[in-house]
Amino acid sequence: MEFWIPITIGAATAQTIRFMLQKRLKGMALSTAGATFARFIYSSPLVVIIALLYATISDQGRPDVPVTFWPYMLAGGTSQILATMCVVALFSHRNFAVGITFKKTEVLLSALFGFIILGDTFTGLTIAAMLIGLVGVLLLSDPPGGVGPWHQRIFNRATALGLGAGILFGISGNGYRGASLSLGDGDVFYRAIVTLAFVTVFQTVVMALWLVWRERGEVMRVLAAWRVAGLVGLTSMVGSICWFTAFTMQNAAYVNAVGQIELLFSLIIGAFVFGEKIGAREWQGLILLTISIVVLVLAL
Repeated sequence: MEFWIPITIGAATAQTIRFMLQKRLKGMALSTAGATFARFIYSSPLVVIIALLYATISDQGRPDVPVTFWPYMLAGGTSQILATMCVVALFSHRNFAVGITFKKTEVLLSALFGFIILGDTFTGLTIAAMLIGLVGVLLLSDPPGGVGPWHQRIFNRATALGLGAGILFGISGNGYRGASLSLGDGDVFYRAIVTLAFVTVFQTVVMALWLVWRERGEVMRVLAAWRVAGLVGLTSMVGSICWFTAFTMQNAAYVNAVGQIELLFSLIIGAFVFGEKIGAREWQGLILLTISIVVLVLAL
């Protein structure tokens, strides 16, 4: 087994736990932006410390950051902020497992964005996988009960948030891969942790400025919820280190495809932690998305 595969599974595990904790934060009267900010404010100091320690211990020193690093880093960091906000907001509309499934449309889009951003290629079989996944997304987008005009049932806020998260996460994964590869020198973990350090500091500053400007008092509420928010930051750090390392080792389409194991984890958490049930139509959507993922993996 290639080493990036267990790293990706570790990333998916940590990320599922983080989303679970962020759903709890959302239920503690934090705003969507506040629950998103929690992952950055508590993880960025730890990431920077790890980056500095590793650079010193490995004797690789300060990174030589090229100009090409910054567009990739800014695109990845910004799109991840927006994508995380979409997922947290989505939890108010649909249950945990379906919310995560919506978010996982990123695997159907990452090959396309890899082609646009990094010049990766994809085949007709990949396109077929995307079309199968689209049918699954349409099934999941239909609100429980399935009443009302069809256009309101399909084109709704949950659909927009879920697809938006998938698109943005697809962009961020390729952005992070481009940023880490642009560093050139250094081993895999060095390039991954240096990229992550720059990204998390940028995201913390941007989110803090936004909350101070638009949501007065929300920063203090996040700090007051430190018991859960701190765990969000810790799981975010573990997951991000694993994701960034995997993206440095392998292209985003492969990594996101293996990361689909998060679907199973989210079903388990949704059932045993939140007591949620998934209806027959939603199971159909999940199955179709799973088939599309399998086809995509085979195509890659």
